[in-house]
Amino acid sequence: MKNALVIRHLNFEDLGTLEQLLLHRSYNIHIVDATSEELHTIDPITPDLMVILGGPIGAYDEKKYPFIEGEISLISTRLQNNKKTLGICLGAQLIARVLGASVYPMGHLEIGFSPLQLSDDARHSCLDLLNDDIGVLHWHGDQFDIPKGADHLASSEFCANQAFSVGNNILALQFHLEVDPDRIEQWLVGHAAELNMASIDPRDLRRQAYLHGKSLKAIAPKIISSWLDLPL
Repeated sequence: MKNALVIRHLNFEDLGTLEQLLLHRSYNIHIVDATSEELHTIDPITPDLMVILGGPIGAYDEKKYPFIEGEISLISTRLQNNKKTLGICLGAQLIARVLGASVYPMGHLEIGFSPLQLSDDARHSCLDLLNDDIGVLHWHGDQFDIPKGADHLASSEFCANQAFSVGNNILALQFHLEVDPDRIEQWLVGHAAELNMASIDPRDLRRQAYLHGKSLKAIAPKIISSWLDLPL
């Protein structure tokens, strides 16, 4: 059995539809909350896969949230050893930062389901399974620059850098490929204050989840499965 280490920042921003994929592929899933003391005791090299999930804080906010320093250390060790690592939203931003790229506020929020524009490099990657009709969930106010030597894979209308990869073992996704549309209500309640401040009607997001959910739920595990199948 393989082992997957998952670093989580919010309970409802979890593996989503990717959980069943990993279980089907015989992964033992170990979830560590980033704010817990356990973060300082885990071995970042041994797991076959590490997944760093999303969250509402900045990848540059270690002075406010000191546990980020521990995450950065773990990710750095992991990447130095070229181990299979997936970052989603905040997780992708942390990977970008470890690789020397800047992470910073966009000046606006990108929240909602909408398609990506894939780069030429993406046409030779696992993201090639996405088509122009599939809306993924965007929920962020920060963005990353593409690290030196990485392949720029995708952009969106409001964010130029939505995904990058480094070789076959590092995949960073600014968007939420993993979200389970059937559980979107948890996101709407958990981020209610942010939606209210941004004057975003949760009913609109609920409708978008209904429209795009079935396609996203079907394609997300195929994309990550394709990436996992790439040789180490």
